[in-house]
Amino acid sequence: MPRHKAYVPKGVIPAVLLPFTEDLAIDETAFRAHLRDVTSAPGLSAITVNAHSTEAASCTLDEQKRVMEIAQDEIGAALPIVHGIYAEGSLEAARIARQAASGGASALLVFPPGPFTMGHRPEMVVDHFKRVADAAGDIPIIAFNYPLVINQGYATEMIVKLGEAVPTVRAIKDWCNNPVQHERNIRVLQGLSKPITVLSTHSAWLFPSLVLGCGGLLSGSGSVIAGLQSALFQAVQRNDLAEAKRINDRIYPLAEVFYAAPAVDMHNRMKEALVLLGKLECAAVRPPLSKIPADEIARIRSALVKAGLLEHNHQRVAAE
Repeated sequence: MPRHKAYVPKGVIPAVLLPFTEDLAIDETAFRAHLRDVTSAPGLSAITVNAHSTEAASCTLDEQKRVMEIAQDEIGAALPIVHGIYAEGSLEAARIARQAASGGASALLVFPPGPFTMGHRPEMVVDHFKRVADAAGDIPIIAFNYPLVINQGYATEMIVKLGEAVPTVRAIKDWCNNPVQHERNIRVLQGLSKPITVLSTHSAWLFPSLVLGCGGLLSGSGSVIAGLQSALFQAVQRNDLAEAKRINDRIYPLAEVFYAAPAVDMHNRMKEALVLLGKLECAAVRPPLSKIPADEIARIRSALVKAGLLEHNHQRVAAE
């Protein structure tokens, strides 16, 4: 399997969706088309599979393997593939990591295990990541950093310790959802002698997040607006804030609808957006997710028009 061995997680990394048929089987043809569509956007550094956006919690280990095989076949030669490690326990996380490594993953996105919702000690965090790293070899790891208030997040000092204890931890997907902590993560982690890249996943407020100095972004909404996210990141990197603001004005209406409460529906809404854009035929999601109501789909349609991705007559127009 192709693997981009020199890959260091940074830049613009969309997390793709996983289309299903009406009977909730993986729609492999639609998934291939979706991969080609997302990766046609310029300026991407990788894509992510088997994460929240691909409904990993509802996919078996064999299905995750198949998702990786399809992604490798379609775009693996062109772009690195980040493989999510979503598991309740460390032994299962290591098992998924071993499978991902053998499937050619160029990096791993490690979710916090479910028991951490009840709290955790530093040695638990280090042990969890060591087990994943030992199973995956030298593959770079991205630690998914959740908000501290739900106990699955890591304080800045914990991430520093984690990077020291597990050298393959090279980046975080930062969803601390606290601008003060987010800026501190950026300044401290990217200022280390061996930097840990901060990839923003604050997609509801991506522009101000990137301006703070993130080394990239990893976002499920990249499944719909990879081109706009790439253009925004490049404008911020050039310090062209006027252009960045213009692009953000297009992104903002979609961020409002995608990340409205309840947050569990965010990728559900993105599937509906792709249906409206004519890029996906079916917006089916696996339970416990369920189809969103018609009035919410209407709000998504309106946001696509405001973003300049859909004409008022509902015909798709070119995106950046």
